[in-house]
Amino acid sequence: MDDALYPRPTKALADKRRELAPDQDAAFRAFSEAVFKDGALPRKMKQLIAVAVAHVTQCPYCIQGHTKAALRDGATQQEIMEAIWVAAEMRAGGAFAHSNLALATFEQVDSRGRT
Repeated sequence: MDDALYPRPTKALADKRRELAPDQDAAFRAFSEAVFKDGALPRKMKQLIAVAVAHVTQCPYCIQGHTKAALRDGATQQEIMEAIWVAAEMRAGGAFAHSNLALATFEQVDSRGRT
């Protein structure tokens, strides 16, 4: 991670965040713990989803943290890479699907750009 753009997470930064908003920090931590508990989906699956979503949201902290958590919860490097490819397809698929907006606009606008 480029330190000039993204500071390394440190205990001092975490402590400052907690100090500035202790109730919200505690609530977020509790929410996160609840979300990633084994349930209908096992923790490993949830971490693979998180890795994919982190790549779509392009959060470097989330990418690193959830990749480590996925490995810790038993995901293989191949499973993680496949999750990333699913995210890439979904991101590209969104652009592809939204081309319908441009295609529909073609029908509404003449060759000079007038409606």
